[in-house]
Amino acid sequence: MGGLKAAGFSYFDTYTGSPTLGSSRSWKSMEIEIQSLLEKLLDINDAMSRCAASAAPTTSVTQKLARHRDILHEFTQEFRRIKGNISSMREQAELLSSVRDDISEFKASGGMSPRMQLLRERAAIHGNIAHIDDVINQAQTTRAVLGSQRALFGDVQGKVKVLSDKFPVIRGLLGSIRRRR
Repeated sequence: MGGLKAAGFSYFDTYTGSPTLGSSRSWKSMEIEIQSLLEKLLDINDAMSRCAASAAPTTSVTQKLARHRDILHEFTQEFRRIKGNISSMREQAELLSSVRDDISEFKASGGMSPRMQLLRERAAIHGNIAHIDDVINQAQTTRAVLGSQRALFGDVQGKVKVLSDKFPVIRGLLGSIRRRR
């Protein structure tokens, strides 16, 4: 099976330069090319299946078709796995780059005066306080809405109780609903 994968993805060997994580164009173009090749392989498998169905299908032809479908499935799974690995490697590289930038910025700010550092810290704290105020306002609004919904449901329950007291048929229906729960 390893030989089939090597033959199926042999154009990777002809690629002279190894694309870095930063060169998203080359990865994207390779991804598009592989997807189109997988789609072509799927079309070829479908065409072979149609040809085999129109002719008298033999056991060996059926087995070969099944093997080709298995190979396509394995290639597709391998492609998805590699694509996921590349995507996670990119995310890690972006995170590391961001951390490096933050460290460089921190080292560069070493020349700042203590007063500037305090002003910067004060601005950050002020921004966090404003964000906390927004979250608290959202929570209070949600609490008020839930309170009004509770009152509404209480009113509806009271009206249903009054109706059930007036009409015994409705009381029986409500009782059967409770039993089914």
